[in-house]
Amino acid sequence: MGGSPTALNYLNGEWIGSGPTAESVNPADGSVLGRYVPGSKALADQAAAIARETFERTAWAASPRLRAAVLYELADRLEAAKEELADLIVAENGKLRREALGEMMGSISETRYYAGLARTVLGRTLETAPGNFSMMNREPAGVAAIIVPWNAPVTLLIRSLGPALAAGCTVVIKPAPQTPLIHHRVMQCLHACPSLPKGVVNSVNENGIEVGAALVASDDIDVISFTGSSRTGKRIMAGAAPNLKRLSLELGGKAPAVVFDDADLDQACRELTNGALMMAGQICIAAARFLVQKSIEKEFTDRIRAAFSAVRVGPGRDPESGMGSLIDHDNRTRICRLIEQAGDEGELVLKGGVPDGPLSRGAFVTPSLFRIDDLHSELVQEELFGPIVSIETFEDELEAVTKANATKYGLAASVFSLDINRVMRVSRAIRAGTVWLNCHSRLFAEGETGGYRHSGLGRLHGVEGLNDFLETKHVYLEAGAV
Repeated sequence: MGGSPTALNYLNGEWIGSGPTAESVNPADGSVLGRYVPGSKALADQAAAIARETFERTAWAASPRLRAAVLYELADRLEAAKEELADLIVAENGKLRREALGEMMGSISETRYYAGLARTVLGRTLETAPGNFSMMNREPAGVAAIIVPWNAPVTLLIRSLGPALAAGCTVVIKPAPQTPLIHHRVMQCLHACPSLPKGVVNSVNENGIEVGAALVASDDIDVISFTGSSRTGKRIMAGAAPNLKRLSLELGGKAPAVVFDDADLDQACRELTNGALMMAGQICIAAARFLVQKSIEKEFTDRIRAAFSAVRVGPGRDPESGMGSLIDHDNRTRICRLIEQAGDEGELVLKGGVPDGPLSRGAFVTPSLFRIDDLHSELVQEELFGPIVSIETFEDELEAVTKANATKYGLAASVFSLDINRVMRVSRAIRAGTVWLNCHSRLFAEGETGGYRHSGLGRLHGVEGLNDFLETKHVYLEAGAV
């Protein structure tokens, strides 16, 4: 983008940039990267009205080939800008560059995947009696509001935007205030798509909670697709109740990793170090609880402590860094408080904290491990969203499953054992939307993800990712009556 960019709002194919601005800050060093123009309730209402008018008055909803063309064009433009966007993700989000580039490659793949699906949204037909036909048509649900978090601002936008556009919805996006420059650059890629009609995609920057609240309350919005905390998801659900919006909610997680005594510990520690510390633990599928069979607790603990200790914390642009920064200083302070709480309630196996030297100016914190026996502790029950992980033990398979299911969350889990029958039994018993076997954190466009219980509603990725943006209409014909 060059210079000191300003992220604008985007309505009806035009950039809206008047009014006061706010700063976007690099969490690794506190430098100002650029500015953004916050939106407002009035702007959100205007964007929703534009999306409604576009949906009802244009051919977009009935044009699958056009929708596929737009998504292919977007994928091409994201690919052309992937290095620039990866650098911007590192600067504005704080993650490692390899993580940022992986985010871009996943986003490009997802965009192309839904471009292909756009032309194959299929219904079904049946003859219930001679000459009586029921046609089950799949139609776009209407106007979708996409509320995007800061931790993976491109991937978590595309995994909702892709199926929404493929289904034929029009869209209003609310990006995270922590990553407005990244979002603005993605919107520039969209704006450059020659086949995209005006008004199909609109975007309004947040201003506190004003914009999000306006979209949740708007009568022009039919679907809310939100990724974020369970607490905020419940507020959205309550706000959407008066006009019965459809909800797609991917919420918090507290992923257990169950390690049995016959596991390959080299593989388990390698997978769980990455699974717990990728994006500095600021991801809802992060391995957050290590449930270890008692007979191997000491060996596992020694190995995982060594692995965590070897992770070099540093700026995302440094290829030697093994973990980047948190998103801001407030979250650094929050994680440091949790480390002290873990020492009070359990045993600190590895005490992390703010590193010395130049890194202390950024939002960096080193990884922590703690051993705890109290299943009711909030350290076990609540999502901590950072590089701090509990070690808990179990005696047998039944206790492992009981403990894995002991929180209110059910987004993801992993199981480590060389016994194929055991991992299949345990994966079936764990109540989570995704269970990885002998690995952790594998996501791709073709495979659905989503949560049980307090981890959300609906599914993202895969063919089922279209479902939250589609309605089924039953059209009935008695052929003899025509």
